[in-house]
Amino acid sequence: MTESDLHLDVDLDEDFEPEDLEGPPPVATVGDPVLVVDDLHVVYRVFGGKAKQIAAKGAENVREAKAPKRSFLRRLVSSTSQHVGAVSEVHAVRGISFVARHGEAIGIVGINGSGKSTLLRAITGLIPPRSGGVYVAGEPALLGVNAALMPQLSGERNIWIGGLALGLTPKQVEERFDEVVEFADIGDFVYMPMKTYSSGMGARLRFAISSAATPDILMIDEALATGDAAFKARSKARIDEVRKNAGTIFLVSHSISTVEAMCTRVLWVHQGQLVMDGSTQEVLGEYRKFVRAHRKANSSGRAGGVGPRARRKKKQQG
Repeated sequence: MTESDLHLDVDLDEDFEPEDLEGPPPVATVGDPVLVVDDLHVVYRVFGGKAKQIAAKGAENVREAKAPKRSFLRRLVSSTSQHVGAVSEVHAVRGISFVARHGEAIGIVGINGSGKSTLLRAITGLIPPRSGGVYVAGEPALLGVNAALMPQLSGERNIWIGGLALGLTPKQVEERFDEVVEFADIGDFVYMPMKTYSSGMGARLRFAISSAATPDILMIDEALATGDAAFKARSKARIDEVRKNAGTIFLVSHSISTVEAMCTRVLWVHQGQLVMDGSTQEVLGEYRKFVRAHRKANSSGRAGGVGPRARRKKKQQG
């Protein structure tokens, strides 16, 4: 993948994994509304010109932030702690609205920087919205590959901490401990510090912990990107189990085949806005066309000598 394709890190048809296509497509038994997102806007600040360029490359809406007016005395007192460099505001989520119901498995797709992960974190309350509202019936549990664990503690201790945080009683954690270890497939590593784990081991254990208690809403952010065919099969079975127990699933993934195999509905987010909301087949069909068109445009641009390397060479010659 070239530099200009980094924000299009998407697995298309040619990248299908056979195990993702096994079995019939999922079918949802839809119940009452469990989540309402109403005209949600999320804005955060980035510092420095480099951060601004990175955010802009990710197709995010970036604008200069206005510094608040302060009195001369306040400026004098805080002069030693002022940040040096550009300050910009990134409008990561812009006016997204939708309703999710019990029993749905909803995939969220979009290129890098489109606001998918920010949307999940805003729904769970980890990021405060600038405006709009999120109304949840139940307690959402967010599972992400980059979720913060306690690396200095063993997997055993993290299972206990995670289980208790999910609302399980000490007896329930003890009863499900062996099941979590077996599902994560980490063996005796469960008694070693988490900092000694590979990224795959950590991702599997996070999924096992988060799904130990059947949450009302389970949000998965790229957690299935790491793992072999056997683990993906177990993950799909666990997701089906949660959905059948009247839970609701949100899955953010760059793998279209994974979304197609596990989800009954898809939200397509681009530049912080909801482009399309509908059935898995309908939305993913349009999304594939979009990604292919962008890849083709990038390839044509590089063939015409307008790629980053060509522009730098032309500038040096000039």
